[in-house]
Amino acid sequence: MIIYIKTQGAKIIREGRHLLVKRGDDIYNTLFTYKLDQLLLFGNIEITHNALCMLMKNNIDTVFLTQYGRYLGRLSPVESKNVFLHKRQYQILDNPEFGLKLAKSLVSGKLSNMATLMMRIKRSRNIPEAGNRAKQIQNLLEGLNDTDSIDSVRGYEGRGSAIYFGGLRYGFTEDMNFTKRVRRPPTDPVNSVLSLLYTFLMNRVYAAVRVAGLDPYPGFLHTIDYGRYSLVLDLMEEFRPIIVDTLVLSLFNLKILQQTDFRIEVPAISGKTAESAGIGTPDVCADPIGMITMTDDASANFDLPEQRVDAAPEAAVQPTGKYPVRLQPDALERVIAAFEKKLTASFFYPPVERQITYGDAIIYQAAHYRKVIEGEADLYQPLLLK
Repeated sequence: MIIYIKTQGAKIIREGRHLLVKRGDDIYNTLFTYKLDQLLLFGNIEITHNALCMLMKNNIDTVFLTQYGRYLGRLSPVESKNVFLHKRQYQILDNPEFGLKLAKSLVSGKLSNMATLMMRIKRSRNIPEAGNRAKQIQNLLEGLNDTDSIDSVRGYEGRGSAIYFGGLRYGFTEDMNFTKRVRRPPTDPVNSVLSLLYTFLMNRVYAAVRVAGLDPYPGFLHTIDYGRYSLVLDLMEEFRPIIVDTLVLSLFNLKILQQTDFRIEVPAISGKTAESAGIGTPDVCADPIGMITMTDDASANFDLPEQRVDAAPEAAVQPTGKYPVRLQPDALERVIAAFEKKLTASFFYPPVERQITYGDAIIYQAAHYRKVIEGEADLYQPLLLK
């Protein structure tokens, strides 16, 4: 179970064998540690010493973020004791042939998934340009096989991402003022939600890497650097289009998120604040682009990053190109609910020949990566959107 705590001023205390989330005398939630896999804390959340000890004793991955969703750090479970696996991870960093082969697999998976999503947009929206961009990405896949260095592989990934994000706007039923990926800071609603959901995805992949007993730092596609979870970032790539990008399209196309759910963060000139309004939450798996059945028939099922979120007046937001755009607190609730729903959606996973959820697929892919590192599997097979 993944729990998000967002109530500002809340305190987590221990009571017997479970934890309570309180603010003042009010109890907001009861947490049973045997059910808890990960705890995400947004902003001003206090944890007592006894509660903290209980979280550590039960190896619960506890993630700290700002009120607006920006990643700060985490209280991680005990490190894997498999020193031989970790030694293998670092030794293999000096094997350029292995690194090139693995990087190609990771990028080919990401490019394939981006091309597939472009084709979904082309079919469902009847926009030829989306199909043209899919073909451009597919052409990159052909050249990727002939690359002889990881730097070249990164170049193909960069070109593919530029083509892809330039065409992602065609997937929205309304003009969302989105033209390209902008991260630091996100200056339009789409980029704002992308950054937030990539942070959530990063936390899930990190947890899966730890479950697999792997060290999260040594990766191949993302260069190793001080404090960088290169392996986590590597394994995220194939899931970005599958989980996050399709979900963002669904959130806006199904009107779960609208312009009034965002505000531009302008330098404060007064202490005024305003309340935000909430709306209902349709089924995020009910549109043709974000469909989760892993089929090609669009008509059959209409189903890290830096991010800030806080309250604002009910006014439509236009991108400034300068100031960050924040998501309203009540809209954050909807985004979290949609993300969790997406991860519990199931599809047929060929390696185990049965239906599993996207959340489980992340864990399976991390375990598959470990087999490649240990030599039990010859080639890393990324998860592909069908």
